Amino acid sequence: MLKIAVDAMGGDFAPASEVEGALQAAREFGVGVVLVGRSEQIEAELSRHNVSPLALRGLKVEVLDAREVITMDDPVASAVRRKKNSSIRRAAELVKSGEAQGLVSAGSTGAVMMTAKLVLGALPHVDRPALAAVPTITGRGTVILDVGANAECKAVHLYQFAVMGSLYSNVIVGVERPKVGLLSIGEEEIKGNDLTKEAFKLLKSSSLNFIGNIEGRDMYTGQADVIVCDGFTGNVALKVSEGVIETTMKMLKEELMGSLQSKAGAILTRPAFQRFKQRLDYAEYGGAPLIGVKGVTVICHGRSSAKAIGNAIGVARDCCRGNINERLEAEIGQGAISAMGGHRGHAH
Repeated sequence: MLKIAVDAMGGDFAPASEVEGALQAAREFGVGVVLVGRSEQIEAELSRHNVSPLALRGLKVEVLDAREVITMDDPVASAVRRKKNSSIRRAAELVKSGEAQGLVSAGSTGAVMMTAKLVLGALPHVDRPALAAVPTITGRGTVILDVGANAECKAVHLYQFAVMGSLYSNVIVGVERPKVGLLSIGEEEIKGNDLTKEAFKLLKSSSLNFIGNIEGRDMYTGQADVIVCDGFTGNVALKVSEGVIETTMKMLKEELMGSLQSKAGAILTRPAFQRFKQRLDYAEYGGAPLIGVKGVTVICHGRSSAKAIGNAIGVARDCCRGNINERLEAEIGQGAISAMGGHRGHAH
């Protein structure tokens, strides 16, 4: 049975969301879950769900005590190295030792990424692991990467993101031959900055199904199955999208509740409204996999609900079952050589 290690102390609502999400995932996905963190707090949450030790064994849910927590206010680099008994570090060590196959955390993104790189290490031929988001807006699962792991990139990094994103789209989303788009300020090849222009050349000469540049307005139209950009641009684009969605939902709710007539209409349209809300809910896709590290790692939103945590565990399970790391290692190893004209480009 696959086993996923969950950092039970990472999110804004930890360990409540993590415990409930782990129980949901264990029931729904049939995976083993190890909840890592302060055992007395985790066990208190488990008791709230009336889960006995015997029931836990039936669900294959375990608790591993870890006394330290890396908070959002901690300096990332020093905290990761200093807090050797942190919940995120102990969870990563379970993956490294093979006791678990995947890691899920809603903790500090920087801390999770640094811990994964430090404890697990990057896959061979991968210069920079990337965060991949799969918003549900398009209904088909467009993979966007990088969305925050690498603020500054070189063209070869964007090429590698495209390879990783294509494989993820194929294995996890189920797209036969994913269309890859490069996020830029215009569709023409000459548009963009030095980074996108150089990346365009690499992608155009590769064996990927590259469709050229796409603009921000086309991110969610389904024009591309994989959208590639540097982590700074991707993170801003994703956060703007989340902000627009939240504001739209709030305004729509205010309008529907504004008068007796609109309230009556709201009752009639409630099923459609709920489906609309579900399509835009980040909890539906759970978290962003950190692609390119040894061992599956999924990073969740800090505000993750139990549903989001549960779905993130599902994403980790799918990555493990799809042998995505083994396939990435093979494809990037071969692809990087052909794309770079016989040698790899390293980040300096």
